[in-house]
Formats: sequence, structure tokens, C-alpha cells
Amino acid sequence: MTTTPDFEHMVRGAALRVTRPRVAVLSAVHDHPHADTDTIIRAVREGLGEVSHQAVYDVLRALTTAGLVRRIQPSGATARYESRVGDNHHHVVCRSCGTIADVDCATGAAPCLDASDDHGFTIDEAEVVYWGLCPGCSTAAPTL
Repeated sequence: MTTTPDFEHMVRGAALRVTRPRVAVLSAVHDHPHADTDTIIRAVREGLGEVSHQAVYDVLRALTTAGLVRRIQPSGATARYESRVGDNHHHVVCRSCGTIADVDCATGAAPCLDASDDHGFTIDEAEVVYWGLCPGCSTAAPTL
């Protein structure tokens, strides 16, 4: 049996004031992994009624800064949000339909890749995006 996350407790635990929009946005991100802002706005409005785009953008920024959600933006794509935070996982993106899925690191803890030259940086995260066609698009693609 899976338990529903206590979003109010999560918001409070991140030293943020608990508000209905914050709880609703966090819930929407958990319910819609890798969702864009428009999808999150629609989900929040289903639960709260009218809420402005700017309010959702502001909440997403606050939740991202607090480490409760992660913002990803594959090259050429709109920003997406996910609730999987605190690890150094990567993503695979379909070039055709834009579907995004999580990919665990192949080796150990963050960062799971070693830079050939760190230029003196203390590296704590590596971001990899794999590109290809999802199963649905690859079977629909015409063969040459």
C-alpha cells in the first residue's frame, strides 16, 4: 500500500508558509511527473478553481528554490517540473512526441559521471539527457 505524501508537511518542512496554492502545485507536480507549466496550471485549477498563471509560476519558483521540486529543460523543450529530487538521476526524451522518463545513474552516487577536467570546480551533480524515440513513436516511424 502506498501512502499519499503529506504536502502541507513537506511545504512546512522546507521553511515555507503553507498556502493552498503551494500545496496544490506540489500535489500537481507529484501527480504529473515531467509536466510543463500549462499542465500544472490546469491541474491546480481543477482543485482550487481560478488561480493566475503568475501565482503558479511564483509557487513553482519557490518550490524549486526550496528543493521540493526540480525544474528540467531539455534543449529546445519547454521547462518541465518533477517531484523526484535529492538524487542525481537523468532523463530520456522522445524526439518525436516529447515524452520524458527518468533514467537512474549507471554508477553509484552523485555525481555519477566524472568530468575529464573539472577546472577546479567542486562538482556535485551531473546532468545527462538521452534523446531518441519512445516505444510508441519508434513503432509508428516509417522504415526506410
